[in-house]
Amino acid sequence: MLWTALLAAIGCASNQAFDYKREPDPRRQEFVIGVADVLRVNVWHMPDLSVDARVRPDGTVTMPLVGDLIAAGRTTSALLGEIETRLKSYVKDDSLKVSVAVFEVNSYQFTVAGNAEHQGMFSAHRFVTVTEAVALAGGPSRFASLSNVVLIRATPKGPRRIPIDLAAIYSGKHPEMNLVIVAGDTIYLP
Repeated sequence: MLWTALLAAIGCASNQAFDYKREPDPRRQEFVIGVADVLRVNVWHMPDLSVDARVRPDGTVTMPLVGDLIAAGRTTSALLGEIETRLKSYVKDDSLKVSVAVFEVNSYQFTVAGNAEHQGMFSAHRFVTVTEAVALAGGPSRFASLSNVVLIRATPKGPRRIPIDLAAIYSGKHPEMNLVIVAGDTIYLP
């Protein structure tokens, strides 16, 4: 009993010490293209060069004249610049205008594991928060420990464990813990 209380106190202390404001919010930056997303590339007045292209598992798309382009991990702005540069070597027209849009989002995926009603990999066509992701999984099971949830996020330095107290979010005590999910996140309900 003493150990349980001590572990709970340590867990609560670590939640309070974590700086949730430093976590990225994907809604505040340009969308990063991922595998399986569908792009619409429109070359103004040149329908033969315009395409709808799905990002392949290797992260590339193919365009007429341009060939293969790495799209995954880039923004539409970055991709647009490369397409225009490559096309200018083939198309000698000063009025060359290109637009790139993500026509279909399929790469925004995350995992809910552990004591959720329906654990597994989920996708959404809009950004979701921790509580929305758990709700997509049917909510926590009756065995879940709501105050010891962990959000596992991949970083260049390796996975980072972010403590989440669902009970505190649900009660309104710590809304800052209700982070926006980044593609590839895993929510673990112990």
